Amino acid sequence: MATLKQLRAEAAGCTRCDLYKCGTQTVFGEGTARARVMFVGEQPGDQEDLQGRPFVGPAGRLLDKALAVAGIDRRDVYVTNVVKHFKWEPRGKRRLHQKPNAREIAACRPWLDAELSVVKPDIVVCLGSTAAQALLGRSFRVTKLRGRPVPSPLAPKVLATVHPSSVLRAPDDETRERETAAFVRDIVTVARLLRELEAGGEAARE
Repeated sequence: MATLKQLRAEAAGCTRCDLYKCGTQTVFGEGTARARVMFVGEQPGDQEDLQGRPFVGPAGRLLDKALAVAGIDRRDVYVTNVVKHFKWEPRGKRRLHQKPNAREIAACRPWLDAELSVVKPDIVVCLGSTAAQALLGRSFRVTKLRGRPVPSPLAPKVLATVHPSSVLRAPDDETRERETAAFVRDIVTVARLLRELEAGGEAARE
């Protein structure tokens, strides 16, 4: 089986869909192959595209904040996206995010499947509806099931929450604070599930 380093090198030259023509570079997942938790978002954003690393922009900083509150070290998790290139359209000097389509998501799916096979996480967290529907089916609704574990062959525990970028797009400070608190609660749930799995593993060894 290929290592994450080997997969990252292979993905750097990926041309399975046309997004490689607009993205600066492939943005592969990042983290330890021993990660117990894998976070899966939609696609890299502007800063991720420029730096070549996932979740390093404003949304990534919000995720880091939530992880810190939950007591999870980012160095112990694996973060990635269902699509590895930044899809955007120009708006003046800005590059505005465009949602990837089903064909682009399908073209990139083998890379995500390979990451899952190497990491074998105990918990998979889908960030946002695109990731959730890509992994859990098109009928999945984050608004109805966020923060709740759902049956899936992906991992022992699989759940979804909003993408942190959606929190940052809240229309006012009050809404943003409320949505931030809800997002943090979902990540705290992830930490609780991780502790439960660890406790179950210890009990099984006794």
